[in-house]
Amino acid sequence: MRDIEIVRLGPDEGERLKQVRLRALRDTPDAFASTYESESAFPAETWAERLTNPESRWWVARVGDGTDVGLVCLRMEETGGHLLSMWVAPGARGSGVGSRLVDAAVAWTRDAGAERVRLWVVDANEGGRAFYLRKGFTPSGRTGVLTRESGPDSPETEYVMSLIFRQARRDDVPAIVAMLADDPLGARREGDPADERYLAAFDRIDADPYDELIVAEIDGKVVGTMQLTYLAGLSRLGAERCQIEAVRVAASARSQGLGGKMIRWAIDRARARGCAMVQLTSDKSRAEAHRFYDRLGFVQSHVGYKLAL
Repeated sequence: MRDIEIVRLGPDEGERLKQVRLRALRDTPDAFASTYESESAFPAETWAERLTNPESRWWVARVGDGTDVGLVCLRMEETGGHLLSMWVAPGARGSGVGSRLVDAAVAWTRDAGAERVRLWVVDANEGGRAFYLRKGFTPSGRTGVLTRESGPDSPETEYVMSLIFRQARRDDVPAIVAMLADDPLGARREGDPADERYLAAFDRIDADPYDELIVAEIDGKVVGTMQLTYLAGLSRLGAERCQIEAVRVAASARSQGLGGKMIRWAIDRARARGCAMVQLTSDKSRAEAHRFYDRLGFVQSHVGYKLAL
C-alpha cells in the first residue's frame, strides 16, 4: 500500500464526504443501517450539515495519488465518543488504514476530555469484531439489533474502549507499588518498588487469563490501580464471580470521583464477561472505604477470615 495520510474533513468538503460515503454504502451495504439509494438522494445541504455538526468529526484515509480509501466518524455524546461510519476500501484492507482511522478518532476523543469510546458491530462481522478487539475494545454486555432501511435486521453488540482504564504494563509496577504503600497498612507491608519479587508477581498475573491488573491513567500518569480475578466455582450453578482486590487511588487524584469510576468500570467489565457476582474484602480498619463501598451498592453479607503464613 502506498503512503497513507489521515485527513480530517473541513466544513466545506461535503462533496468529498458524499463520494466516500456512497462508495462505502455500495461496497458493504450490510454494515450500515442506511442505503446507497437513500443517501445518494441527499441534497448538498445534508452533507454540509454533517461536517458542521459541532458534536461530530469526520476523517478520511488518503493514499499518495489523492484517492480516499477509508472513512470514519466520531460523534461526542454524554457517555463519551461514539465511533460511526467506519469503512475501508477493499484494496486498502489489511494495510493498516482502519487502525490509523480508529487511532485518529480515539486521539481526538481523548483530547476532548472524554473517558471512553464506544461502537456497535454486527455479530456476523467476525473480521470487524476481531479488529476492534485487537484495537483494545471489549464487549460491554449490551446487545441490540441493527435495523436496516432495506432489511434484514441483524443482531449487534456494543464494544467499548476506556480512555482512562487499561491493563497494566511491566513498567507500571513501580507506580502501582507506590500506591499500595501509600497508606498506614500498606506502609508496613510493602517494600522497594524495584524488588524483583514485584516483577515476578506481575509476570504471573499478566500470563493468567483469569487475572487482570488494571491501572487508571490520566494525562499520561498512572493514578489508580486494582486487580480483578475471575473465579470459577460449582456454587450458583457453576457461576463465575469477579474478585476485586488492591484498589488504590494516588493521593493527587483522590476526592475527584476516580475511585467510584474504577469500581463501576470493574462491575461493567464483570457483567459483560457474564459473572454472576462481584465481591471484595476490605480491612476492618478502613471505615471510610466501607462507606464508599456501601454507597456503590455493596452489602456486608459475609465475615472474612485470613491466616498469615
